[in-house]
Amino acid sequence: MTDSFPFHRFAGSHFEVGRQHGEALRPRIQLHLERLERRFARQGFTLEQAEQAALGYREGIRSASAGLDEEINGLSAGAGISLGAAFLLQLRAEVFVELVGRHGAEQECTTFAILPERAGKGRGFVGQNADLPAMYHDLMTVVRIAVDGEPEVLMVTPAGQISYIGINDAGLGVFANYLHCQRWREGFPRYLYTRIALLERTVAAAEEALRGLHRASSRNIIMLDSGGRSVDLENTPETMTALHPEHGVLVHANHYLHEDYAVNESNPWAENSRIRYRRLRTQIEEAGAVIGEEEIAAMLRDRSDAGDELSIHPEDDRRDIDPEDRNMTVTSVIAEPGRGQIWVASGPPSRFAYQRYAFDDAELRAADTALDPTAA
Repeated sequence: MTDSFPFHRFAGSHFEVGRQHGEALRPRIQLHLERLERRFARQGFTLEQAEQAALGYREGIRSASAGLDEEINGLSAGAGISLGAAFLLQLRAEVFVELVGRHGAEQECTTFAILPERAGKGRGFVGQNADLPAMYHDLMTVVRIAVDGEPEVLMVTPAGQISYIGINDAGLGVFANYLHCQRWREGFPRYLYTRIALLERTVAAAEEALRGLHRASSRNIIMLDSGGRSVDLENTPETMTALHPEHGVLVHANHYLHEDYAVNESNPWAENSRIRYRRLRTQIEEAGAVIGEEEIAAMLRDRSDAGDELSIHPEDDRRDIDPEDRNMTVTSVIAEPGRGQIWVASGPPSRFAYQRYAFDDAELRAADTALDPTAA
């Protein structure tokens, strides 16, 4: 299949970028909120309660970034939604944990970074299979954001969410995984870590910025810059540790890898995470001398071991739950930040072709046919 996500450009001040986002994606944002309302109702609380809880994090956002606070205000105005709803779209995981008392995430995301020394031909790659509840599949969009005075950003994100995964035109790529740990708190929420990092030009500067946040929650961050530097940042709200590439490779899933952080682990699906981690790492390590986007796409399409696939189809989740809650790969992204380009599959990459987006393109261009899926 060659379907692609909607593509939008937003430019101007933070408020204007948010307003344009809200206006352009208003129907999808409304749908996003309707689905969140149903998801929350299944857990016994209302959308109004969730919105009120979300506003409790506003000061944590504003104290770290007045610009992102303004952008969320603009989103509220453009989409015609309450300010509480606009904030909720940025931090639904924190609100879920606060109101339900447990994590709502399940089998989420496998990330990688491949340094130029390993990929060959001076090319470095970073990216992920993003696994979320099926309700997010038709909400995903590709956005190009040009905030006045900041690096331009090319990002894949659900409608109404101003930060998820992507690259900037300074040559930095930022991707992420859900991490389960206790002791979440009010502060700066996890999805917005990406936009803070993408203000920077290098991995080192981005790491310093992320370490300086009063974080509300845990989110593994994996980064690569145009100089071939990469790091993986495992964290809790209070602490952060850096994992560095081995043989030019970093891979992560949804469990802590650093031995000192194992005590924080609370993921009930940790074995699934370990299986995905080992499979992708082994595939990269056993690949040939030159790894490009075609080879990476083939790895991310992996459907080995029923129940522990890298590329997850919604029907793989056979639990007796609402179809909107079933887990699937809603998108797969391969980024080459040094060349300012990303390839995006609009669903499980074993079913959907990758489309190429780049800062130097006036319009969207389809990916090379070599990036078409090889398995139905």
